Amino acid sequence: MAESEVKLIGAWASPFVLRTRIALNLKHVQYEFLQETLGAKSELLLKSNPVHKKIPVLIHGGKPVCESLIIVQYIDDVWASSGPSILPSDPYDRAIERFWAAYIDDKLFPSMKGIAAAPDAEGKKAALEQVTSGLTLLEEAFGVCSKGKGFFSGGDHIGFLDIALGSLLGWIKVTELTSGLKLIDPATTPKLAHWAETFRQDPAVSGVMPETQKLAEYAKVLFAKLKGAQPQK
Repeated sequence: MAESEVKLIGAWASPFVLRTRIALNLKHVQYEFLQETLGAKSELLLKSNPVHKKIPVLIHGGKPVCESLIIVQYIDDVWASSGPSILPSDPYDRAIERFWAAYIDDKLFPSMKGIAAAPDAEGKKAALEQVTSGLTLLEEAFGVCSKGKGFFSGGDHIGFLDIALGSLLGWIKVTELTSGLKLIDPATTPKLAHWAETFRQDPAVSGVMPETQKLAEYAKVLFAKLKGAQPQK
């Protein structure tokens, strides 16, 4: 199928959409980016992802693929001969990267959201502790997975786990701004700090990673909408 048949339904600020964009860039795939509007869902999105009704959705040859990590794996399979492999070839290494990617989505990201959603200082502190604990675990995981190289992939190029965590770097920066704390700190997580700078500078990432200040302004609008949607007690 021609690359011109590739479309991505998403939003620039979404870390999950960012995963798809980085994977497509790594594989040198041209695509049409269809921006969704905050607070609204297009008919194409609802038709393409009727189960979850959320972004991202990759449309390839008219067929939709949903869920960011599934999309990244799909891209790696379809464009296997283009660009570097995203997932490792070794089954055990592949399983380990999938494990940590699931940890990021199931534990780390909800904790990050919990910082902003916490009703009081105590709740915010508890969420921050969960985030810092999670990043400490990922610091240790990097030491094992990277095998002394620059990326989680154990090589000199971005891989699956790099994309899973790297997509959150913009929101980690915003969290640092709002909390006044350094989450990825050269003093406490030196491996992650060095990796984060390397990841940001990669050509597949640098053009699509949101600017911190722009993302922070977006976060203010987003959190205001979320608070306004909460039922009054």
